[in-house]
Amino acid sequence: MKKILLLVCLFWAVKSYAQQTFPNNGPADRRDGKYAFTNATIIKSWNEKIEGATLLIAKGKIEAVGKNIPIPNDAVTIDLKGKFIYPSFIDLYSDYGMPEPKAEAAAPAQRPQMLSNKKGAFAWNEALKVEFRANENFLFQTERAKNLRNVGFGATLSHRFDGISRGTATLVTLADVREHEAILKAQAAHILTFSKGTSTQDYPNSLMGGIALLRQTYYDAQWYKNQKEEYNASLETWNNIASLPQIFAVGGVLEALRADKIAKEFNLKYLIKGTGDEYKRLDELKKTGASLILPIKFPEAYDVEDPYDALQVDLADLKHWEIAPTNPARVAKADINFAITSHGLKNVSDFLGSLRKAVENGLSEDIALKALTQNPAEMMGATAMLGSLEKDKIANFFIASANIFTKETKIYENWCNGKRLVVNDMNMPNLNGDYDVILPEGNLKFKITGSVEKPDIQAIKDTTKSKVEYQIGNGTITLSFSPDGKNKNFYRLSANMNDGNWTGRGQNSQGDWFSWSAKRSAENTPEAAKKDVAKIENTIGEIYYPALAFGNTAIPTAKTFLFKNATVWTNEKEGILKNADVLVQNGKIAQIGTNIIAKEAITVDASNKHLTSGIIDEHSHIGISRGVNEGSQESTAEVRIGDVVNSDDINIYRNLAGGVTGAHLLHGSANPIGGQTQLIKLRWGYAPEAMKFANWDGFIKFALGENVKQSGASENARIRYPQSRMGVEQVYEDYFTRAEEYAKLKASGKAYRKDLDLETIQEILEKKRFITCHSYVQSEINMLIKLAERHNFRINTFTHILEGYKVADKMAKHGVGGSSFSDWWDYKVEVFNAIPQNPGMMHEQGVTVAVNSDDAEMSRRLNQEAAKSVQYAGTPEEEAWKFVTLNPAKLLHVADRTGSIKVGKDADVVLWSSHPMSVYAKAEMTLVDGIKFFDIQEDIQKQGEVRKERERIIQKMIVAKKNGESTQAPQLKGRRMYHCEDNEDEMRD
Repeated sequence: MKKILLLVCLFWAVKSYAQQTFPNNGPADRRDGKYAFTNATIIKSWNEKIEGATLLIAKGKIEAVGKNIPIPNDAVTIDLKGKFIYPSFIDLYSDYGMPEPKAEAAAPAQRPQMLSNKKGAFAWNEALKVEFRANENFLFQTERAKNLRNVGFGATLSHRFDGISRGTATLVTLADVREHEAILKAQAAHILTFSKGTSTQDYPNSLMGGIALLRQTYYDAQWYKNQKEEYNASLETWNNIASLPQIFAVGGVLEALRADKIAKEFNLKYLIKGTGDEYKRLDELKKTGASLILPIKFPEAYDVEDPYDALQVDLADLKHWEIAPTNPARVAKADINFAITSHGLKNVSDFLGSLRKAVENGLSEDIALKALTQNPAEMMGATAMLGSLEKDKIANFFIASANIFTKETKIYENWCNGKRLVVNDMNMPNLNGDYDVILPEGNLKFKITGSVEKPDIQAIKDTTKSKVEYQIGNGTITLSFSPDGKNKNFYRLSANMNDGNWTGRGQNSQGDWFSWSAKRSAENTPEAAKKDVAKIENTIGEIYYPALAFGNTAIPTAKTFLFKNATVWTNEKEGILKNADVLVQNGKIAQIGTNIIAKEAITVDASNKHLTSGIIDEHSHIGISRGVNEGSQESTAEVRIGDVVNSDDINIYRNLAGGVTGAHLLHGSANPIGGQTQLIKLRWGYAPEAMKFANWDGFIKFALGENVKQSGASENARIRYPQSRMGVEQVYEDYFTRAEEYAKLKASGKAYRKDLDLETIQEILEKKRFITCHSYVQSEINMLIKLAERHNFRINTFTHILEGYKVADKMAKHGVGGSSFSDWWDYKVEVFNAIPQNPGMMHEQGVTVAVNSDDAEMSRRLNQEAAKSVQYAGTPEEEAWKFVTLNPAKLLHVADRTGSIKVGKDADVVLWSSHPMSVYAKAEMTLVDGIKFFDIQEDIQKQGEVRKERERIIQKMIVAKKNGESTQAPQLKGRRMYHCEDNEDEMRD
């Protein structure tokens, strides 16, 4: 009777606390829903546990927690002896309750979309969905709520997964109530990403474009506050929600660092929702000061039993499988604040298993609990409601059988808003044991084994065993079995269960009624099904910097080197020195001469070898993330390659093996005015910002010719201006004229909108930024020279410049350099007049000439590309060598620091096995700033280490598969190597 009364009370509790503003159909239930949970182990907060305590709730709130709490007469008392109460978990990254994302309107078939399809006074760009409010679109989802509650969650921060600005998220409980009651904070956070989502608009079509769009939007919002020229609902909303927590969802740890750059620029602090690879750059993440939201979706092992299949899996992916489960523990050890999300799991039912796996891999239980309760509550400013079990907080808690981090622990009930939601029946008796059964037609035994939820019952009579079918509920059991084991003459029994004593009535196969009983004579401990488990190595490999093959286990640093008896190509007036010594110290070239003594130095015997300055690739596209072109508009001067430097590109290491120490990373050639470029030093293993050439004059990529006027595009797709070479000139004329007007407006002291596009063009006019221009045809080269002179600046470099030999005299007069291919020709119409003597002929006319690659493979053979000018044009060897060393340094305005071997310059040097322009020459050692980033002997050792590391992890994966872990099929992941014309973000969602 007591149980029946409890169930009735619980039913009415679900019906109580009706909303004030809603009418009531029938008599109202005004009871308080008061419950006292007694004798429990209560985890009051992540760092406070109370044994044998009481939790008292009423009206959906907590009234008291602790020991010796008086229990009101009208409270329903629930004895939880031996059980645990936890504050329910909070998930800060979810689309629970949200509508499916969809595009504003259908994109025009095969035609560029320049502006947003969204109707109304909103942002110009469709990827900015800032005015979307999750609270106005939230709908209770029964099945998803149930699944989340089943693993301990009681609240989520929900938002729609769509757009670079996804609008505001809403904090809701998972109670089975109307949406009005579920919403705790209507607008709880602003969600941002680098993914444009369902937007069908062309801009942005690259990661750097997405970054530029965000930066411009922040500046536009600042301008909007103090203007009266226009109404913009998106910017109005942007400013209105600026005080909310800002959550930035990224696609990897390098994107987290990029997001933090934006935060620093605008004096913000983002909550970074990561992807689980934070361990790769923990030191840099720690310096950001940002808090994280970590997924615990750990990758499945690869099915690598087939050795050929295994070859398709990169070492980086093998290591990520091994290291990822340690990521939360490593983040915690780094003292970075974080919350945990279920996002990314294929099935949310796997959450507790993943959580326990993180704990098994070093994450402390206290920190794990804090990351699921207090931390997310603090991040959302919701500690007055959620995060712990304290007076006046919402009654969000779950009841578990034991410590939640123990594998066998089950969640029985999850109470949300003080409403009971059953996960597993906590009153399910443990029937396991041996029972003596008394029947009128002869006694027998029951043997019960298995789990509490699904016990296995066998009827045993003498040597005969029969399977017993049964049903259990409300303290009663019904059974059906054949005592002779022949599936006939069934007994049908019913009984009340009182611990180990059963009494009741039943019928035999003739329909005769009788009384019967059973008494437990011995208990059987539930046993897990036994299986052969292979022993798995628990060693975790070291983290590499970068986290892929040929990475370093520690960030390399500068050492003192003494190269003895080398043939030294100085690129200075001293020319080529025979049997010379070069001392490298503190990252600089410290001494050049003979018989140099430096006891502390690492001495390198360079006899019969050649020492040169490092090769600098003036035109490269290695080391760039998610798109080399933002070709969606005629001018994208606002985008910056420096925002998307990819330090994890294996081509950086390959270039070092080819003697390259610096690379000028260029925007592509899809539009007349492209993006800002970035000069890097190939500091393999360093983070992106640390790869950048410090205090370097800014450059920008311009382009002429077929790519710009979209010669290869279909007629239907040729919407974007310009579409002719004449139109290209007009783009330049228009933008430089506008930039001059913009500069005057700024100088006037009047209010103005900061335009990142025109800011960059203005820098060109002020000679603070310099143009490197993709070019082929002499008529266009002449055009741009004349245009620059009209606007009182000069072009810095013409790159490709395959008809440079026709206008070399004009180039020399203007003072523009040429960075050319050595012998590319006949691959499209505008290069039919190219000749391999081009670099040499420009050089003879006094043009500063470089030879570039524009290709990740060619860039590691630039020493041979320089030699072609010796072969074709008779260029002197020393001058040809400068085409890939000193001359690109001059063109890039860094010749005072690199490009030659001179005392005081950066120690960017390469030791070659023989003449550096020989096809047989190998770069044996490459130093950047006196740091050894490549050594041919160490490379051989690394190749062996890579093979061993691969095989070690493969063996672990095979064992994991044999132990029943799920696996994924190996899949070859091609690495994108960009060229000038590539015009998409391959990671677009």
